[in-house]
Amino acid sequence: MSGARARRTLRAFGVPAGRADLRELGYALVGPLPGLLGVALLYPVLAVALVLSVTHLGLPLLAAVLTAGRGIGAVHRRLLRGLLGEEVPAPPSPAAGGGAALRARLTDGASWRTLAFVLLAAPLSLLVLAVTVGLRLYGLAGVLYPLWWRSVSADGHRGLSLGTLALDTVPSSLLVALAGLGVLAFAGWVGRRLLVLTRHLGRVLLGPSRLSERVRDLEERRAVVVHDSAMTLRRIERDLHDGAQAQLIAVTLALASARSRLDRLGPDGTIPAADLSRGKELVDQALGNARTAVGDLRDLVRGIHPPVLDTGLDAALETLAARTGVPVRLRTELPGRLPEEVETIAYFCASELLSNAARHSGAELIELTARQSAGLLRLVVRDEGRGGAVLLPGTAGGGSGLSGLAERVRAVDGILRVDSPAGGPTAVTVELPARPGVTT
Repeated sequence: MSGARARRTLRAFGVPAGRADLRELGYALVGPLPGLLGVALLYPVLAVALVLSVTHLGLPLLAAVLTAGRGIGAVHRRLLRGLLGEEVPAPPSPAAGGGAALRARLTDGASWRTLAFVLLAAPLSLLVLAVTVGLRLYGLAGVLYPLWWRSVSADGHRGLSLGTLALDTVPSSLLVALAGLGVLAFAGWVGRRLLVLTRHLGRVLLGPSRLSERVRDLEERRAVVVHDSAMTLRRIERDLHDGAQAQLIAVTLALASARSRLDRLGPDGTIPAADLSRGKELVDQALGNARTAVGDLRDLVRGIHPPVLDTGLDAALETLAARTGVPVRLRTELPGRLPEEVETIAYFCASELLSNAARHSGAELIELTARQSAGLLRLVVRDEGRGGAVLLPGTAGGGSGLSGLAERVRAVDGILRVDSPAGGPTAVTVELPARPGVTT
């Protein structure tokens, strides 16, 4: 029997067979503590606050209950994250201080949802403990019954009895062992579903509302867009200052010097040959600087919106594939033009990902696939290289490389996923909304 199958068999009978199972067992043991604390502190105070809620004394007391519930809810969130692997973000806190703050706390939906979880957590966590620990111990005792039944003496016979039926023979002890296996399997099945319910209640009651999550997500995206725009303007300013501006200043100085040379007249009223030759050299130099400035400006414009996109994303991807130093197998299914912002970000994503694969993967062939269907553009860059690419979480607007791409993709409601185990292969998937007007 393989190791994975053995673990599944053990898990089916409620026996911990891995770190996740041990963490779940740890949650069953520790989870009742904040639940019982909530019962001991909040139930009586909440009852008094509800009775006094018709007076001025009840409202501050009720607000204090909500605040304490938030504190106990934070403990529950840490347990869910640390032991069950359930990441539940904290909801935004209501304003603090003053009469308006009291009203804000009493009308804060997140505080009431957290209080509901704290009050429900006590009986639910005790039920998890009873099933996960108590019922498993009961089943384990049954499984081991053939080993210890002879050491128990009751009513003049060995072993236990079920009513008037004595379980004092080897066959009956084996039947008890089978029943114990059934109890273990039942305890494991019920325990897993109770933990699923706990996770679900944690997400719904302890986390922010969908509207709050959407607002926070939009704020983060706005920060990314604003930072990216600022960086783009800064880059344009730097490129203009260091490139085109410097070249145009050189053109101006060269032309001024040439003009002063050509203004010099000899005794016979003609321009000396040396000045004429030098003036031509200066004009040629100015012409070269002007051409360099034009090239710099063309590159700058290409970095803002690549002209190759004027003929469509499929043609732009073909150009990118041809320019990559490693052979690229390109597959495109793009029936029509996409919104301009989607084509632009898809082009830059493909450019960055192809460049990364060519420089770091060591692969001899890169696959680039672009498909549009059901209002979604899916871009996949895959290679058979060394793997090990990691998408590190970054702060808003502060990412570079894959994290920077992920932030830009997320700013238009897109998703970037990286699948790159050590040793390869690597597949980076970018999904962008492709319906006109979706990202505006």
